[in-house]
Amino acid sequence: MDIHVERSQQGLIGIIKVPGDKSISHRAVMFGALAEGTTEVTGFLKGEDCLGTIRCMRQLGVEIVEENDKIIVNGKGISGLQEPAAILDVGNSGTTIRLLAGILASLPHAFVLVGDESIAKRPMARVTGPLKMMNAFIDGREFGQYTPLFIRGGNLRGIHYVSPVASAQVKSAILLAGLGAEGVTTVTEPAKSRDHTERMLRAFGVEVNEDDLTVSVAGGQVLKATKVDVPGDISSAAFPLVAGAIVPDSEITLENVGINPTRTGILDVLTAMGADIQITEEATASGEPTASIKVRTSELKGTTISGDLIPRLIDEIPAIAVLATQAHGTTIIKDAQELKVKETNRIDVMVTQLKLLGADIEATEDGMKIVGPVPLKGGVVQSFGDHRIGMSLALCGLIADDTVTIKDAEAINVSYPGFFEHLEQLKQG
Repeated sequence: MDIHVERSQQGLIGIIKVPGDKSISHRAVMFGALAEGTTEVTGFLKGEDCLGTIRCMRQLGVEIVEENDKIIVNGKGISGLQEPAAILDVGNSGTTIRLLAGILASLPHAFVLVGDESIAKRPMARVTGPLKMMNAFIDGREFGQYTPLFIRGGNLRGIHYVSPVASAQVKSAILLAGLGAEGVTTVTEPAKSRDHTERMLRAFGVEVNEDDLTVSVAGGQVLKATKVDVPGDISSAAFPLVAGAIVPDSEITLENVGINPTRTGILDVLTAMGADIQITEEATASGEPTASIKVRTSELKGTTISGDLIPRLIDEIPAIAVLATQAHGTTIIKDAQELKVKETNRIDVMVTQLKLLGADIEATEDGMKIVGPVPLKGGVVQSFGDHRIGMSLALCGLIADDTVTIKDAEAINVSYPGFFEHLEQLKQG
């Protein structure tokens, strides 16, 4: 599906609610399935990735019901999950396959996990390696480095794993396996990654111990059902935030957005670049901090983004690249090698596609360099099936001198159903 985005002839004005947080939605369904009792989830993201998690959990024997705007998960307990009769297909969801691998590794059954062409290219050894160290039997293409994956679990033992990457998916998979392992399981990261798993496990009654960059859980703990209120996804909020900062005469308010400090790197970058943003109505829901965020058209300046900031905004870098094209001076993004193993190689894709629209941008070994401000032109660009690439390129259309056409724009439904409807709503004020 091709989408044509026209320049905004007036400011983007209005109040919107971005879809529910993708990371939290995945975990709410998975943890609800592992819990004893019935878990009620509100604000669930009904995007393709999260719906894929529901399908997989149903195949494992979990009853999940959609009831108006709620998802009702009737938990089976960890040991109650069943051996599926068919292959578990995660679609395009890296979160689903990696967290599910951790869950299944503790069960004495056989499982086969597959995904789409993008998943087939993404590295799984970062998860299957430590799970094998815990005594799970895992095989697959190139000995379990890539899908399809075969897992036969059970009889796990706790380990202390020092992760070479700061990855919430890796950390979460190991901790979830640790719940079904003998002894204590510990993960130490090189930098702090998203902590949604730690927060939500506590909400489900699990004791989680943290010491700086180290997290541990003891095996044999029981999850107890609870209510989960999923806030708006700050990774999705990044796109209207960038739009509000770069489109002239704009003022956009985003309600009930998650502002977990392990995810707010985008707000730090906007502030560093001089964006006019306000955070109000701060609250807490299901252990996650939330707020309303207002952004106005801003005079932006270049900045350097690197180090421990990268894990806190890794998914927002495509949107930040667009932001940087309208900032005065040079923006340098480095230490972001992880972008190469997302749904696409996001470094190469963003550089090539933004160049087609006239941006002054070049790729580096671990990021990119962008010089601005540069007027963007219209043209035909490609999402390559990557939802965040598609939305980032759509932002360009709002300020380009002619129409920007995004090919394969249906990929955006993975995380932001209604994205283009929101853009039209804001255009109309």
